[in-house]
Amino acid sequence: MTRLDSGLAGLTAAGAGLAAGQVLGALVAPGSAPLVAVGSAVIDLAPPALKEWAASTLGTADKAVLVAVVALAVGVLGVLAGLGSRRWRPLGDLTAALLGATGIAAALTRPDAGPLAFLPSLAAALVAAGILRWHHRRASTLSHPPDHAGPDRRLVLTAGAGVAAAAVTATFSGAGGRPPAGVTLPSAATPAPPLPAGLEATVAGVTPLRTPVKDFYRIDTALLVPQLDPGAWRLDVTGMVARPFSLSWDELLALPMIERDITLTCVSNEIGGPYCGSTRWTGVRVADLLARAQPSPGADQVLSASTDGFTASTPLAVLLDGRDAMVAIAMDGRPLTPEHGFPARLVTPGLYGYVGATKWLTRLTVTTFAAEQAYWTTRGWAEQAPVKTATRLDTPTGRILAGATVVAGVAWATHRGVSRVQVQVDGGPWQDARLGPDVGLDYWRQWYLPWNATSGRHRLAARAFDGSGVPQPAAVQGVLPDGPTGYHVVDVDVA
Repeated sequence: MTRLDSGLAGLTAAGAGLAAGQVLGALVAPGSAPLVAVGSAVIDLAPPALKEWAASTLGTADKAVLVAVVALAVGVLGVLAGLGSRRWRPLGDLTAALLGATGIAAALTRPDAGPLAFLPSLAAALVAAGILRWHHRRASTLSHPPDHAGPDRRLVLTAGAGVAAAAVTATFSGAGGRPPAGVTLPSAATPAPPLPAGLEATVAGVTPLRTPVKDFYRIDTALLVPQLDPGAWRLDVTGMVARPFSLSWDELLALPMIERDITLTCVSNEIGGPYCGSTRWTGVRVADLLARAQPSPGADQVLSASTDGFTASTPLAVLLDGRDAMVAIAMDGRPLTPEHGFPARLVTPGLYGYVGATKWLTRLTVTTFAAEQAYWTTRGWAEQAPVKTATRLDTPTGRILAGATVVAGVAWATHRGVSRVQVQVDGGPWQDARLGPDVGLDYWRQWYLPWNATSGRHRLAARAFDGSGVPQPAAVQGVLPDGPTGYHVVDVDVA
């Protein structure tokens, strides 16, 4: 077997092993599939700065890129094992064993690991080692004339690429989509008023007043979207409480529901970034659940936990200060989609998502900041994370024609409201923009300013003021509460 044949044989073995592991993982437990388990471990072990970079640079593609990188790394190791095993046959078995052990360790250390979590990576290792051995035996028993070498190599390469593609496809099969059929939502005991007409009907290019569910941003640490059965789901309220309790899905739906219009945003959202969305949420007030549990004196935190092990630290005082923090079951009048936390998630107005918006919620633990740290606080992020005042210029952007146009966008200061937005052209005086409808303190405001654009390049800047009337530039990104700040600035070419 030539060097090329050996390398392609290693690639084929690695790809087939991954495919076998992914398919078995889908049957046993999706989180135990090799690519998912190893990718999830990489997410947990990656430095916070790298995660921030991935979220801000790659956005919602970060998980697909991570899976592709892990699959590529396995493919490269397969090629190297194939080449090395020409001289020392046990190298193929050792490489497969090493990769299998890595996958097994990653799968068994997941918070939701079951007793069979080791099987997919074990199967992947055995299949990879077996196929590489078969290639070596075939090479030692067959002798091809030179003019047949090409077709053989293409066949091996095609097989390797095919099984690698199957592995990646298996990773994302069944991820996301719609909630299970037959989910019926109860009517809200305190419904929200009808949403007013937004500026999008008259101001071209401005962000819609309500974000469609399909366009709502998704930033989380779950490599594979959890698929939860509401019939088996439970929410435990425990910790430093006098009366711990547990709710089934039906019991949660039987509680009084509220319906509120709330804007959520991610701390990784750079100025002008897309990771902010506004919709109508339906759920049970967290304050009502806590009143039933009766928190003990001295408690100052509620540690919310997801089914995949993610945790968030929400200040207890925030959940009890009268805001409409809720265990949400619906957005925009429909059950949550799996990507957005079905069957239930936490929604906390005024806090960034990493401390107040846990998806796939399964537990609320009343505790203290001194006793318990959450996923991001163990990585150096701030415990207190109130949303900073921010604005985003939606239009104009790029190149436009001279004449009458509008500068427009949205601004938010969740739980404080937006009282004013100003626009500056080429460093000149700040001009007050016209505000859109006021949906409430927890919701963003649309705004616009008529502008007579002249030919040339122009720099536009926007800043927002919260309900106190004080301008507070938005955080660019990073650990709260301190960090770089600034206004949203865009350059526009006018022809």
